[in-house]
Amino acid sequence: MQKLNDEYLCRLYKLISSSPFPHHMRMKLISISQDQAMVELEMGKCHLQPYGIAHGGVLATLIDTATFWAAFARLPEDAGLVNVDLKLNYLKPVQTGILTAEGHCLRPGKTISYAEAKVVDEEGDLVAHGTSTLMTLPGKGFKLGFPKFLDL
Repeated sequence: MQKLNDEYLCRLYKLISSSPFPHHMRMKLISISQDQAMVELEMGKCHLQPYGIAHGGVLATLIDTATFWAAFARLPEDAGLVNVDLKLNYLKPVQTGILTAEGHCLRPGKTISYAEAKVVDEEGDLVAHGTSTLMTLPGKGFKLGFPKFLDL
């Protein structure tokens, strides 16, 4: 198992937090490690559908993002990922607060990976659950000026 380079992760977090979509969604990548990732989203009026609860797309975005980053850590340095399938269940309506999505890569692969994510509210209640199939994209890795992995 390779160890992720802290300098690489620091630059990756900066890149992600300065990207337009996560900023627009009020979504923040909290952590990435081998086969795990955590993402948070601060609910606001912009996330609500006409019934006054979180739009399903907000929860789908959290699941998509958490599964993506959970599978990311095992990729070769020169590779990226794309989601090819996303399945989810909405389990509890939510209106306010911070939502946390915890992703786990269940099956890392050279070409196809499979991950799941759970979204919980501030009380720890399960709001949504989903799975994602992700495809590796050779040549689409991030060039951040530091190697992704440390030699052990």
